[in-house]
Amino acid sequence: MSIDQMSWEAAVVHLYEDAYPYDATGPRRDENWVLDVLALMARVPDPRGWIGLDEAAQNPEREASPSYPFVAHPPEYIARCLQEIDRDSAENLLLALTDDGCTLSNLSRFADSEEELRSMARTILARYGETASFHTNVKRPGHVSGTLDFTSSSWGYSPLSVYSEDYGLIIVSDTEVGMFWNFADY
Repeated sequence: MSIDQMSWEAAVVHLYEDAYPYDATGPRRDENWVLDVLALMARVPDPRGWIGLDEAAQNPEREASPSYPFVAHPPEYIARCLQEIDRDSAENLLLALTDDGCTLSNLSRFADSEEELRSMARTILARYGETASFHTNVKRPGHVSGTLDFTSSSWGYSPLSVYSEDYGLIIVSDTEVGMFWNFADY
């Protein structure tokens, strides 16, 4: 699937404009892509100049900590918090990140059909190519290793931010690292 800037940006904005998101892409510069994730948390610019969403961009806390609302963790900590998942789980996770709670029941708030929303998630994933890998801090183990089960009521996550809940997806290609994150504070 070929992707263009306008359709990718439209999908990102439509899916996440009502969440508290950090959705951005940075360059892949290091073999240890977790170092690229740290740069992305510190707001490295998109290599293609495409827009992302950064709800915390204007927060005064960023003056003291450029990676806010992410906590400045060492790369080893972040690597331990993440697990690799398959492409189908990544698609579902992109949809679950559209609102608090990290669940597919979030889709009911959209006027679009589930297939239209899934098409938008696939548009987002297409930017990173067919060989990208997918990583998350969400723990919703499926029946098969490397999958997430969104029908299970049992779930958890490894926090990376100052908020009481944060969950997301990191997409790693040979040239880019994408980060799609949502935050909640109850």
